[in-house]
Amino acid sequence: MALGRRRTDPAPIDGVDTILADLDGVVYTGPGAIPHAVEALERARASARVGYITNNASRTDATVAEHLTGLGLTVVPSDVVTSPQAAVRLLADLVPAASVILVVGGDGLVAEVEKAGFRVTRSADDAPAAVVQGFAPHVGWEQLAEAAFALQGEHAERPWVATNTDWTIPVARGIAPGNGTLVSAVHTAVGRLPRVAGKPETPMFTLAVERFGATHALVVGDRLDTDILGANRAGLASAHVLTGVDRVKQLLAAVPDQRPTFVLEHLGQLFEPYPAAETAERRDVVTTRVAGAEIERRGDTLTVTRAGDRRIDLVRAGAAAIWGSGIPIYGLRVPAELYSDA
Repeated sequence: MALGRRRTDPAPIDGVDTILADLDGVVYTGPGAIPHAVEALERARASARVGYITNNASRTDATVAEHLTGLGLTVVPSDVVTSPQAAVRLLADLVPAASVILVVGGDGLVAEVEKAGFRVTRSADDAPAAVVQGFAPHVGWEQLAEAAFALQGEHAERPWVATNTDWTIPVARGIAPGNGTLVSAVHTAVGRLPRVAGKPETPMFTLAVERFGATHALVVGDRLDTDILGANRAGLASAHVLTGVDRVKQLLAAVPDQRPTFVLEHLGQLFEPYPAAETAERRDVVTTRVAGAEIERRGDTLTVTRAGDRRIDLVRAGAAAIWGSGIPIYGLRVPAELYSDA
């Protein structure tokens, strides 16, 4: 788009009938709500269905709904789609009904396995038909060892489903190891990989779209390699919010299949006009402008020529300039003022 007079830009929420919001790093960090999140999601309910999708397998949908209600959100358990729910759907296609399932994980996973009519065991000695693995803070060596015992030797083909493979999880004290780290420990012992139900794989998104009857869904997340990649794989629009795991530096370096439709500082910006990126090329200079922010690229060098009035517009301009260059970020000279989180 050539630089010139800008039209009135729509907001990210315009035309959306369903919001599928991640939880950790989007709605809350630890027990507390992230600023603007509760107000924005309650406001969104006036025009869209709001659902919550989480890879965290340690809690039941009812427990998550209770937590969200305590933060001031209007939520019932059916508004929450969890990776254990998606995992159980996968299990139903892999093993007979009422099978014994070895569960590595917490109450959220156990509840969904039992709800689906399967029987739960914690021991490989009980000849389980499959292993399902999800995150819980108490999961340790003994549980991981039982999974490994159930998946090796003559049982090397036994189905193994992981709720998700997030390497990390944001908690109140910082970033901690996630289920992907625990799955990797079992993988190292048995030499194979599980089927994955949660983000970025599509089963969870398919389940959510079906449950909420979505036709124009917007996925809101804080992780490029799960939320945004999963939305892209499922063919859904996405908004990356800079309140969780992946911040500006990771966003600018995003590979093509992990680039979001929208970039937001916080959820309140769902309702703000989203300025389009405008570009113009003259001789050896490519100029990218978003609202009052402007960046020039000469060859492999980016220069901030106007920072603009809002930090988020500069970030959006930087993303557009880098992604539109066709050059991987490691091949570009990027000024620190662009990727700093300050």
